[in-house]
Amino acid sequence: MVNEIKKRRLGRGLESLLGDKPAKEIMNQARPVLISKIKPSKFQPRTHFDPVDLERLTESVRKEGVLMPILVRPQGDGYELIAGERRWRASQAAGLLEIPAVVRDVDDLQALEFAIIENEQRNDLTAIESARAYKRLIDEFSYTQQQVAESIGVSRVQVSNMIRLMQLPASVQQMIEKRELTMGQARPLVGLDAARAETLAASCVKHGLSARQMEKEAKRSTKQEIVKAKMEDADVLALQDELTRKLGLPVNLMCRKNGSGELKIGYTRPEELDGVLSRLRQQR
Repeated sequence: MVNEIKKRRLGRGLESLLGDKPAKEIMNQARPVLISKIKPSKFQPRTHFDPVDLERLTESVRKEGVLMPILVRPQGDGYELIAGERRWRASQAAGLLEIPAVVRDVDDLQALEFAIIENEQRNDLTAIESARAYKRLIDEFSYTQQQVAESIGVSRVQVSNMIRLMQLPASVQQMIEKRELTMGQARPLVGLDAARAETLAASCVKHGLSARQMEKEAKRSTKQEIVKAKMEDADVLALQDELTRKLGLPVNLMCRKNGSGELKIGYTRPEELDGVLSRLRQQR
């Protein structure tokens, strides 16, 4: 499906820019473009570039030049990157003035789709980066999750699972971005309260827990929460019954997780309210 999407969106031959060697047809279309005229893509889903990996690429560019053209689109008096930011950065670091580029006049939607496809084809994105990119297609271009899946060439379930990761606390999302947590390890944490999710995430990083182990830990944590809630409910009911017996009127006690709550006393006649007030005044 990925190849079909690339061909439909990018045109014949251009999908080879995602491979190791561009097609001859594409190489013939490439032309030198001033690096100073190129701006980074506003749709780049990747937020982190490995400095060691970038240095290796820079050395390769110094020795052999840029072997694969980048993809740009016209913007103002210059160009905006669509794909090939690592090559563009390495070329700047190597001191080059020009870089081979294929110029295509594509719209914002096509630019975002290709940026996602390029990075996912090379496995460059973290799960959170993919999630943000998918969410952007939904928020900015009114895509459904199914349309995102068809556009990028992945399953709808994967799109849904990725986007759900954005419900995690910011600290856990950062662990995913730093590649300390994989999607499989982090997914069981979705739906847990923030404190428990952060605790389990830290434990996973510290002890190197597998995705299966994280599923078991998350289930155990959920069961403990349910047991605790039931115990708290039992205590509330017992207190509610005690107050009902002492006052001789129906009492409803509602407790919130933050410690606040409401106490309601029901009565049907003014005399019953007078009786409650009389008891309260006697306690002064």
